[in-house]
Amino acid sequence: MKKQFKKIVAAVLALSLAASITACGSKSGKASTTKDGKTIIKVGANITPHSEILEKAKPILEEKGIVLEIVKLEDSITPNIGVTDGSLDANYFQHVPYLEQYNEENGTDLVSIGAIHYEPFGIYAGQTKDLDKLPDGAVVAVPNNVTNEARALLLLAQEGIITLKDDAGIEATVEDITENPKNIEFKELAPEQLVAALPDVDVAVINGNYAIEGGLHVSEALAVEANDGLAAKTYGNIIATSPKNAKNEALLTLVEVLQSEEISKYIEETYDGAVVPLNQ
Repeated sequence: MKKQFKKIVAAVLALSLAASITACGSKSGKASTTKDGKTIIKVGANITPHSEILEKAKPILEEKGIVLEIVKLEDSITPNIGVTDGSLDANYFQHVPYLEQYNEENGTDLVSIGAIHYEPFGIYAGQTKDLDKLPDGAVVAVPNNVTNEARALLLLAQEGIITLKDDAGIEATVEDITENPKNIEFKELAPEQLVAALPDVDVAVINGNYAIEGGLHVSEALAVEANDGLAAKTYGNIIATSPKNAKNEALLTLVEVLQSEEISKYIEETYDGAVVPLNQ
């Protein structure tokens, strides 16, 4: 039922996306160009930090003969639908585990053409301000999609709050919890709802981008993933596109610009550790 519901939601969002982007240009799959011969690329992105980073890259790309059109989207389904149906050339909002999960559930074959940045997950205070004082029966809010919930559980395990099976890895679920000494009750919510839920829970494990949007600072988190650990390598946010566009010169130039020292410096100076450039 869950997958069927997702497909229904995806179909509705696809119609909405098509309507919103029709005015932006053709969906034929052919590269659009301006009157002076510049290549136009349309990239779907979440507002924070993805579209903000793209805005910084826009004038650099313009100098290279590429016009970047940014389509701001806040959910985690529509950007992939857009790439699949050709209304978007690429998107910038997700990491590889989420992309692989999406492909498996929807029968698609979208690919990554480069990792740009990493957003450390953090545990943020709600009613409880100190992890050492987490009460018995504490309510902990976590993201409700598979890949991000696993990441939240791994962070909680990192902090000794729960214990997971040795082989749980990046596919961990609550079923993989072997020890839960605090008898934690997990509240699964859409990632974008976690910040708003803080007053009603003891703590919440929140994605970096949604923490930023909600006015939280990574320096205030009770615990954060290590920037040089497995999570940083696994959950780098990527530019995703269709296989036919994997070698598209304009998109590869976009990746090159986003991985440049100039953009890396902008990320470091703007997001105070909540977004970490990978520039690899």
